[in-house]
Amino acid sequence: QVQLVESGGGSVQAGGSLRLSCAASGVDYTVCMAWFRQAPGKEREAVAIMDSDGKTSYADSVKGRFTVSEDNGKNTLALQMNSLKPEDTAMYYCAADEVDYELDASPSGFAYWGQGTQVTVSS
Repeated sequence: QVQLVESGGGSVQAGGSLRLSCAASGVDYTVCMAWFRQAPGKEREAVAIMDSDGKTSYADSVKGRFTVSEDNGKNTLALQMNSLKPEDTAMYYCAADEVDYELDASPSGFAYWGQGTQVTVSS
């Protein structure tokens, strides 16, 4: 069974940086991995995706500030968040699936999810 374990997150002032990490276990092939976020009262939205070939895509709201990369080998995904803004405050979730989704894919398409980690940016 595929499991996703996230780490990182926390509280930071605007303009600061945080790094999130996610590792998928229980899978022998390379999967599509993504970071989503959900703020209170808002829908869950995709932040960044890395497909099984390593191609990355970013939401317009984070382009130039956030970067995804393999954290420690296959099926690991780090999210480096720089120049953080108060509007980045949300619960951040790692997701994975065998299908290579585009950034505008519905969260319901992803079969596997981490437990979520809180990111809070104060002004």
